[in-house]
Amino acid sequence: MLKLNASYSKKVPAEGEYTSQSYHASVEVELPDGLSQEQLQNRIHETFEMVRNSVEAELHGNIPNQQGGNAPQNTANQSLQNNPPASPKQINYLLSLASKRGITPAQIAAQHNVASVDRLSKKQCSALIEQWRNAA
Repeated sequence: MLKLNASYSKKVPAEGEYTSQSYHASVEVELPDGLSQEQLQNRIHETFEMVRNSVEAELHGNIPNQQGGNAPQNTANQSLQNNPPASPKQINYLLSLASKRGITPAQIAAQHNVASVDRLSKKQCSALIEQWRNAA
């Protein structure tokens, strides 16, 4: 099993003089052995793109909603009260199951109309985990 760590950081000027805000995201995923060089490169690219898109969404104050568009943060925060985000542990387990099936993080995100898998709700993540565990 291979482990892939993808990180993206961006620092931008803030409102005050000589101040800045920093945005950073990183993810660690496991990749199955036996990937071809092209498959490995595609997985690296998709994972990095997911992390970069997450940072850019945070930077611009846009949190993707369930319909795939962008919602203001206060609306997103209200919906999070009813549908909390998946935990990092849940997401890591989901990504582990996905890699065994040859499913990329980008494919999961696209299926659920979110910018990245770290935007999945607890309910969405649980449903996928159950689906894949029952199919095994």
